Amino acid sequence: MTQSARFATVATPPGPFTVVVTPAPDGGDVVLAAGWTDDVAELLPVVHRTLRPTWVERAEHLPVLDVVEAHAAGDLGAIDAVPVRQRSGPFLEDAWDVLRTVPAGRPDTYAAFAARCGRPAAVRAAANACARNAAALFVPCHRVLGSDGGLGGFRWGTPVKRWLLDHEAEHAPVPVPVEV
Repeated sequence: MTQSARFATVATPPGPFTVVVTPAPDGGDVVLAAGWTDDVAELLPVVHRTLRPTWVERAEHLPVLDVVEAHAAGDLGAIDAVPVRQRSGPFLEDAWDVLRTVPAGRPDTYAAFAARCGRPAAVRAAANACARNAAALFVPCHRVLGSDGGLGGFRWGTPVKRWLLDHEAEHAPVPVPVEV
């Protein structure tokens, strides 16, 4: 169990964004939970019980919030290197790693995400990985859509998901065509 953690909130276009971090072995911070709320109590229950801090302390500012602001300003790759710690069974942990490979501006369907995870028949398990993701934005579960192209669910509400998808579509690098 993580003994202590810090949290801070920053304003973003779709609403306040709070992040909970704990010290990483390298001296930086690792994200335990994040989402569009200004109430840290909404984030703590989604942290795996073995990682849940016994207490949290408000920080005036955390360096990871600079990354959140950079993403909101259009630097979509800023979130890619942020260290995240989540724990669950092997499929969910692998799925969360795979979520980090879904390109900004090119969302997957739940079926395509399940296939990307190596289990094409596990569409419900893939959707569950999105639903149980504690580190929103940094593990971009918002980049997975319903098989019918609909938004599907999102812990922080479909208006936030819509904003993220539109924002990333606007700022995503244009793929370079491959010449054959």
